[in-house]
Amino acid sequence: MSETSAPALGGRRALPRNASNAAEDDLPTVELQGLTPRGFNLQDYLNVTNVHLFKERWDSNKVDHHTDKYENNHLIVRRGQSFFIQIDFNRPYDPRKDFFRVEYVIGRYPQENKGTYIPVPVVSQLQKGKWGAKVVMREDRSVRLSIQSSPECIVGKFRMYVAVWTPYGVLRTSRNPETDTYILFNPWCEEDAVYLDDDKEREEYVLNDIGVIFYGDFNDIKTRSWSYGQFEDGILDACLYVMDRAEMDLSGRGNPIKVSRVGSAMVNAKDDEGVLVGSWDNIYAYGVPPSAWTGSVDILLEYQSTKNPVRYGQCWVFAGVFNTFLRCLGIPARVVTNYFSAHDNDANLQMDIFLEEDGNVNSKLTKDSVWNYHCWNEAWMTRSDLPVGFGGWQAVDSTPQENSDGMYRCGPASVQAIKHGHICFQFDAPFVFAEVNSDLIYITVKKDGTHVVENVDTTHIGKLIVTKEVGGDGIRDITDTYKFQEGQEEERLALETALMYGAKKSLNTEGIVKPRSDVDMDFEVEKAVLGRDFKLTITFQNNSPNRYTLSAYLSGNIVFYTGVSKTEFKKETFEVTLEPMSFKKEEVLIRAGEYMSQLLEQGFLHFFVTARVSETRDVLAKQKSTVLAIPKLIIKVRGTRMVGSDMVVTVEFTNPLKETLRNVWIYLDGPGVTKPMRKMFRLQ
Repeated sequence: MSETSAPALGGRRALPRNASNAAEDDLPTVELQGLTPRGFNLQDYLNVTNVHLFKERWDSNKVDHHTDKYENNHLIVRRGQSFFIQIDFNRPYDPRKDFFRVEYVIGRYPQENKGTYIPVPVVSQLQKGKWGAKVVMREDRSVRLSIQSSPECIVGKFRMYVAVWTPYGVLRTSRNPETDTYILFNPWCEEDAVYLDDDKEREEYVLNDIGVIFYGDFNDIKTRSWSYGQFEDGILDACLYVMDRAEMDLSGRGNPIKVSRVGSAMVNAKDDEGVLVGSWDNIYAYGVPPSAWTGSVDILLEYQSTKNPVRYGQCWVFAGVFNTFLRCLGIPARVVTNYFSAHDNDANLQMDIFLEEDGNVNSKLTKDSVWNYHCWNEAWMTRSDLPVGFGGWQAVDSTPQENSDGMYRCGPASVQAIKHGHICFQFDAPFVFAEVNSDLIYITVKKDGTHVVENVDTTHIGKLIVTKEVGGDGIRDITDTYKFQEGQEEERLALETALMYGAKKSLNTEGIVKPRSDVDMDFEVEKAVLGRDFKLTITFQNNSPNRYTLSAYLSGNIVFYTGVSKTEFKKETFEVTLEPMSFKKEEVLIRAGEYMSQLLEQGFLHFFVTARVSETRDVLAKQKSTVLAIPKLIIKVRGTRMVGSDMVVTVEFTNPLKETLRNVWIYLDGPGVTKPMRKMFRLQ
């Protein structure tokens, strides 16, 4: 490709940005140089009559490249790995006098030095890491080639041409959409930046199109089925459209670091008209409630077809869609759930709970929030931009929480770097470190304006970090990949390293915490079922020979899963007298009528208990959340399980309420079997 004809832009000779996979310019079919002699006939030279790409699902190209699951009629291959094509000519090919090459082009302004124009020479031997085409068979007028792509090739949809050299110039095949070829990341190729050496993990983190996402409470973990659907019809094009919409330069689309960072920004619509609009206020007018989605397919297809952000998503929806985006392009990815996740606005490793002198929470001063759980993603890749040892799983988060370099995005941040406190390495490591390592600080606000630290809970945040197990739907605890066990020397060293690299800790809590009280307090919440009464039991333990009197306060709140309170539905105060070396239990009945009318979508209740010891003025504080148990769905399938045969799906559940349900929506999804569907039943 010649660049001599490039237009002058802005006073210098340059091409416009090449930032759209969908945009294209056709290459000329004839490029003649100088004057041609009289009687020159193009048909006298080698001409291409047909090109075969072996792109059926059962062909070796798709089977060997692990792309046979894609509902797509084009050739889909993974970079750094050879594939086969066959070219038919108008006469037998003679390598002594005939010269041709295959060309791959992407975008509108292809340039060889940008990797957007790729001339593939015919060579005698293929070399690892380089583009090349080797003749593996010659038969009559046909030539079969083994083509090897570079493991650093741009990921996207390429246009393919065959160019034949003549003494007077180049003859090139005309644009043919049937020969378009998708090239993806390759976790099976050792030279690829996303190489993953475990076959079972590749099966799980690249090829598995269904999964479960964990949510709920640390003591009551719940699962949500999710259809990633990365192989469904139209999804690959939708993922490429996401990068086009971001106006991501094509030359950067071979770098998984850049692709995952752009994806984390584009999956949310906070500032760039991305895929999903977030909503945490329980108002979902003109959209779909986040809990109603069953998978990513409808969301991505709607975004591509309407060119508008889809309403609505919350963290697990963002994570589910982002997982589809990453796996579809070939980057190994998984969804991670962090229980008691700190949303630390200034990354100071501190979540401040301000209390009044009587033990009540001061809601005006308490601004930090602890999410009951938060979902993000991990993507597997080498980090050539970081020192050795910080590759592997990278935390990437598309839920819009904080601004990063001018956009709402997060990561990729090395999980290994986070564990060891090396938060100086890009991207957004301080924020992720704070999500799993912050301290919970209880501070009493005195009437004279002074603050007294009553208690420091160093174990509440990042209590448990989980993902789906490989090959099953069970829980895999990955907490130790993010942090050392509390109290270990390594844990203290990681914190000191993070502080050295700039993590802020506005309050030095070392040595200023009050001595431990003689009285201990804890409470348990009985398993709560939607629509039923349940009990909360508070236990007070006196560990001294002294008699104590306590003033206790219970606050029950309807909360969003982000830890933000919607309304207080229960308030109770009581006095407790503790004899020496004794304990006492107080039971509080929580009636269904107190919380049902205020409930939010996910049914989270948060309880805060504080008590002040009258004789010592010690303040005791504990908080816990519970998730109301909802009916389990039972799915039964009747009919012949055969392609082309009808099947009937029956969904059963028991209504736990004392009232009749009406207008019940059922959302059904079955990747590879049926497209997502929904239907309303007017139950009587």
